[in-house]
Formats: sequence, C-alpha cells, structure tokens
Amino acid sequence: MNSLICGSLAFDNIMRFEGKFSNSLLPDQLDKINVSFYSPTMKKEYGGCAGNIAYNLKLLNGNPLIVSILGKDGSSYLKHLKYLGISNKYIQKINSMFTAQCFIVTDVNNNQITIFHPGAMQLSYDDNCINNADIKIAIISPDNCCNMIKHIKKILKLKIPFIFDPGQSLSMFTKEELIKIIKKSSYIIVNEYESKLLVSKTSLSLQKINEQVKVLIVTRGELGSDIFLNNERKIKIPCVKADRIVDPTGCGDAFRSGVLFGIINNLDWYTTGRLSSLMGAIKISHQGGQKHCPSLSEIDQRFKEAFGYRYN
Repeated sequence: MNSLICGSLAFDNIMRFEGKFSNSLLPDQLDKINVSFYSPTMKKEYGGCAGNIAYNLKLLNGNPLIVSILGKDGSSYLKHLKYLGISNKYIQKINSMFTAQCFIVTDVNNNQITIFHPGAMQLSYDDNCINNADIKIAIISPDNCCNMIKHIKKILKLKIPFIFDPGQSLSMFTKEELIKIIKKSSYIIVNEYESKLLVSKTSLSLQKINEQVKVLIVTRGELGSDIFLNNERKIKIPCVKADRIVDPTGCGDAFRSGVLFGIINNLDWYTTGRLSSLMGAIKISHQGGQKHCPSLSEIDQRFKEAFGYRYN
C-alpha cells in the first residue's frame, strides 16, 4: 500500500558550532542580538520533511509518494529519488525559483538554529493529479501553510485518513484553522514544544485534542515519546540508545516513518512506537537526514536486540 507524504523537499546546509549557543547570548540583550558562530565545516544534504520521511519509509520497504515542489536546481534531487526507487509522480518542478534551502547550525549540546528559505515551496501546488489509488494513509508534514490546507481538503475529498504533523509550520495557522484540522485528522504528531503551542493556539487541552483523533503522539527527544490512544490510555515509548550522537537533523522525520509503517501494516501501537524510536536512533548516528542506510535485516536485528521480539 502507498503512503502519501505531503511536505517539503529542500537542500539542507548543515554546520557544526563547537561551542554552546548560550555562551554567546545575553538574557537581557535578546532584543538586540548581534552574534556570529564559527563553523569549520558545512555539508549540503538532501532534506526537507517529506524527503526525509519518504527516505526512511523506503528503508522499511514502504512505498512513499511525495507531494511537493522543487525549484530549477531540483534535478539532482529527482535523480537521487529515482536512485532510491522513490516515485516522483506527484513532485512538481518550477523553473522560476530555487528549491527550498535550510541552513542548520548545531552546537555541542545539540541545540539548533535554523534559517529556512522556502523558494519554490511558497508557490501553490496543483493537486489535480492526486488520486487515491492504493493509498492507505497520508501525512501532512510542514510546508507552505496554504498548501497544507489545500492537501487536507484534497485528501478528505479522496477519503484518505491522514496524520497532521504541523511541525515548524504550526505557528502559521490560525486558531480556527487548527480546530477544523484537528476535527478532521485521524492522527496528530507533535514534539513536546509543539504540543504546548498547539494547546496555547487552540485553547484546547491535550485531552480535548486527543478525544477528537484516533491517536495523539507527543515526542520528547531523549525522554522517548507518549502515545495517547482515543480511549485515554497512554503508552510510554522509551528512547532507543543510539550508537553515537552525531546530528539530530531529521530524527523526527525518521520517527514518523515508523508511525506510517505501523499504520500501513496494522501493527499494535507499542510496536509502532518502538520501531519509530529505533528509526530515530539510527538516524541520529549519521550526518544529514538521508545518509544512514541500514538494511531491513539490520533494522530487524536492532529492534529484536532492543525489545526482545521482531516487529514483523
């Protein structure tokens, strides 16, 4: 079964600051910041939420269909996806703008400062080409806010259940838009900060939000994640210990690939959460969002070592 992955495709420019951001920030001077962080290295990687989720789902032998826009410099990304065996049937290319660019600086404590240029992503996506052939689940991940709403309307028309994953785009939605989307969503995934922002923007408690969807997932970094089922039962998922901590960029996207895989294959939520946690741990051991390449047997073995059974 196919998974429809709506969101961004971008080039990630990843840099490392060998210090702490906090040492350069004065609490009483935050309204007039003028700082510079020296990074001796920079790597340009394939990224974007949709690209990263699709990449990780493909590692799990899933079949992702990306819904996104590339710019005039996007040919190399299309070749990259073709090499991976990921379909580009719903990817549109615009020759008047550059592909979205993300500039990410990470300090020694894995705090990140990110600057994002949307490029072609800020344009309107033509969703007339999308159909529901063999699509079991969709995910609405961070993108141009108008496109996210447009995709939701199209998916509802096609009667495809979807995950609402607003991420860094959450602040762009109005209270009214978020309340409407929550009511239409089957699943919601947010990190801990986003969960508090979602509560603040909607004036709804997490319990009230959870009552309106099948499952609400809140990721908490090294503290693992909480999966709230509609019957008010909470499943606590531990964080899988990584081989090493290299780069947190794209860990949340890797986690989401496990959620999609679990839904597609009708796994129970304990197993789905654990697989998602493992995918995040595998990713954080590598630089960039799409450089890790474990085989299916390696993923299966690591899952068994961590949890004592096989996920499929």
